[in-house]
Amino acid sequence: MLGLRVRSCGDPSTDPTGRGRAATVTWSTGLLGFTAGLPIATVTAPVGVSGAVFLLPVQLSVLHVPSPAVTPTNLLFNIVSGPGALLRYRRHGHLDGPLTRLLLLGTLPGVIIGAIIRVFAIPGQHGFKLVIAGVLLPLGLWLCGQALRPARQRPARPLASRTIAGLALVVGVVGGIYGIGGGSLLGPILVGRGHPVTRVAPAALTSTFVTSIVGPVTYTLIGLTTAGDIAPDWGLGLLCGLGGLIGGYLGARLQHRLPETVLRVLLGVLATALALLYLRQGITT
Repeated sequence: MLGLRVRSCGDPSTDPTGRGRAATVTWSTGLLGFTAGLPIATVTAPVGVSGAVFLLPVQLSVLHVPSPAVTPTNLLFNIVSGPGALLRYRRHGHLDGPLTRLLLLGTLPGVIIGAIIRVFAIPGQHGFKLVIAGVLLPLGLWLCGQALRPARQRPARPLASRTIAGLALVVGVVGGIYGIGGGSLLGPILVGRGHPVTRVAPAALTSTFVTSIVGPVTYTLIGLTTAGDIAPDWGLGLLCGLGGLIGGYLGARLQHRLPETVLRVLLGVLATALALLYLRQGITT
């Protein structure tokens, strides 16, 4: 039977570094990744959250992709799941704009810096779990707050170009460490500061897609000269992304039928619970 190569972290008791060991498994692992990406994207797409945020805990704790390879493997999700929406924006001429260039100016060097930090400063799972908690906790609280608190009309206060570029750099670093493109973090911030959604959405999506390509390439290059499980698992990551591509399409089609408020609360509670779990594991282990 044909097998799919994926790295597994094995028994933590025999792998104190947390970087894991290479193992060969069957296509069942790839199928599990695909079936994980599909429902995650289906429920996250209607509320404007990247499925990669919730896919990473699955890859780490269920599929047992080792550290730090789990980060670039998770970035591959965006490469497959994003082009459909990008083509739609391209037909309307919304991709090439000053906001897109500003975001790329910050996120591209940011994701490279984030990859270097991930490999050399946070290579193991324990420290990385604290990073996961640091991303999921504010996201969970924000989702719950958006669902339970009525939107307030505030005067538009768009950010200056220099501020946007600096913010994009920070988000790029976070994305390079965690394994997300950063668009799902930048989008709500920019919209909340008065930037029109019609400009933010394609710019954030383009930034996510491009950085999700640069990130795995950076990890692969680092892996050529550094020991450990660093390079992404391309097969598993792309299969997860294929599930995300189908799930994102279904989520967009079903958006008007799905209870957005309920989805926000459920995702917010899930993100908060996962954050607390990883925070406890990161502190106590």
